[in-house]
Amino acid sequence: MSPSCYQVLVDRSWRRSGTLLYRPNQRDACCPHYTLRIDSTRFRPTRDQRQAINRFNRFVIGDAYAKEAARRHPKSREQARKRDTEFNLTERIHESESESLKQPPEPAHSLDVTLELDDFTEEKYVVYENYQRIVHQEPKEDISRSGFAKFLCNSPLKRETLTMSDGREKRLGSYHQCYRLDGRLVAIGVLDLLPHAVSAVYFLYHESIHNWSPGKLGALREIALALEGGYRWWYPGFYIHTCPKMRYKMDYSPQQILNPDNMEWVEVSDEVLAKFDGHGYLNFSSAGNNQVTNLKQNQADGSMDIEDESNNGESNNDSNGEYISLLDSNMPGLPPIDDIVSYDYDNIPVRLRAGIFPAVDVFQWQTEDEDIRHGPGPRGQLAQMAAATGLDLMPQLCLDIRRA
Repeated sequence: MSPSCYQVLVDRSWRRSGTLLYRPNQRDACCPHYTLRIDSTRFRPTRDQRQAINRFNRFVIGDAYAKEAARRHPKSREQARKRDTEFNLTERIHESESESLKQPPEPAHSLDVTLELDDFTEEKYVVYENYQRIVHQEPKEDISRSGFAKFLCNSPLKRETLTMSDGREKRLGSYHQCYRLDGRLVAIGVLDLLPHAVSAVYFLYHESIHNWSPGKLGALREIALALEGGYRWWYPGFYIHTCPKMRYKMDYSPQQILNPDNMEWVEVSDEVLAKFDGHGYLNFSSAGNNQVTNLKQNQADGSMDIEDESNNGESNNDSNGEYISLLDSNMPGLPPIDDIVSYDYDNIPVRLRAGIFPAVDVFQWQTEDEDIRHGPGPRGQLAQMAAATGLDLMPQLCLDIRRA
């Protein structure tokens, strides 16, 4: 899958776990998942976040280095004043890295952060095993090399390199941002680098650095990467308001939340968060509200309220075990049903062991004989795929049924 294709899907409430891509139905979920993003160009770290960076930098550099470096490499009065009064995230996040330090003298520790391919290595697995067992308290028998490789390595995204207008190169695809302290791998940020996003898949670290707020440092470094690398947006993954472990995501602002009904972005404010304290699906209505940002027109267009999910005590998807098409579901944000039904599915490429063929030849369907909207047949399945991904992406998709 191309990074640009996945960018479109991420902006339509999709996420990936390994090679599995999925989109939740927020309207039918007990704990709705919402996509978040942060504008790195507007991000300003909080006092607590600034302190975390400064504290870790002092640990890496050490007091002896700081004193001797100040003597050997003194800052000008203007440089000293600027550092004391301004906090530049991209400067401060790299401050203690080995390649940023003037030597001699020798710092107390060496810190190296590199962006590497998302391949499996035993070095990475050691960190993963420790993190899952100690931090997540997962039983040791449930942790495996194959699980790590399947979950966090060998992404389906193709790697590409774009040249930006200023001549710099922008890497796209899936990478591991590796943190090494004194030559030892101590943390990994699993990232999807997309045309307009640094999408955080997972962050893991060794227990030995737990006291240095590694999760916070990782998030700040990823925001800095979004700013430095020209990606702009940092996507911290789904937000579930009822999950206490996800509340930390609201510590980074300004945030935007994706409206699943029309796939537009809404500025997160105290008012929006207060509405989350109700239960159910957030309904973004068409009433005027200046917190809604139209991704295409960048103008105000909506408000939000908690939608009543009672439905007289019945779920729209209560099928008593019977087949229900996605087109009959209550999933928000689907294209108009008439557009889905009328789409030409005949020439969608289908990969078989013998090669790639048009769908109409593979399935030999008769349009008039199939209920595309309600039926479980092949055209109906393709229509559901079109509904979930968007009709504009269909020309880029190929249906691979070699394992079917």
